[in-house]
Amino acid sequence: MSQAENFAPRRFRSTVPYYARYRLAYPDSLLSRAAAMVGLKPGDAVLDLGCGPGLLAVPFAAMGMKVTAVDPEPDMLGEARATARAAGVAIDFRQGSSFAMPPGIGPFRLVVMGRSFHWMDREATLALLEPLIGPDGALALFDDHHPKTLENGWRDALRELGDSYGRNQEPHRVGMTRTDYRSNESLLLASAFSRLELVGAIVRREITADEIVGLAFSLSTSSRERLGEKAQVFEADLRSRLARLSPEGRFTEIAQLDALVARRP
Repeated sequence: MSQAENFAPRRFRSTVPYYARYRLAYPDSLLSRAAAMVGLKPGDAVLDLGCGPGLLAVPFAAMGMKVTAVDPEPDMLGEARATARAAGVAIDFRQGSSFAMPPGIGPFRLVVMGRSFHWMDREATLALLEPLIGPDGALALFDDHHPKTLENGWRDALRELGDSYGRNQEPHRVGMTRTDYRSNESLLLASAFSRLELVGAIVRREITADEIVGLAFSLSTSSRERLGEKAQVFEADLRSRLARLSPEGRFTEIAQLDALVARRP
């Protein structure tokens, strides 16, 4: 089954109250380095595809860019609009997706995607974006990764619990285990945007059990909507596992947030 067939435009509806509050924000230093790599200057057009609550759109607008932000979930767009108002920045918000792009947009100097590319038909999306990105433009895939380390042990507990509720059976997760799976780097190297550079930042933060529960509900694979009547049991089980790791309910998170910047050769 293709990603287009798996596409659920309202997948993140019930995650909206949790996403911006509990997901890691992208460090300003990472955004500045990615912008410098592309040579962005104030007024340049930026597209945030799959913008969610605006974790990329708002900071790029604050840097002076002319930002268009696209997301299929209307409640996410509402949250992003509120964040933009609070930040005092103007953003052109559009409902849409890589499967149904809003008409009349572009060209862009930079297209950014934050934790969203894996939900798309990646090859088709790259072909779709090619005419929307100017000759000297680029695209940048933003994501976070967590090293296997003692401090991140709570993530193992969260992942194992999620798998027991079907996380590892999600189509995009199953696809990553296939022998013919191609990484983002592999697809980009075979695309028009084959000049790749990676920039990253390592962050460490203290996090509580309450925040980990909020993080769990920010994930589509363990959202309240997906769990349904099992949500309370899931939360109780997660809290029990966390309490065994830290009775005080305090944890540490170490993460690498990075941007894979792709340009034409």
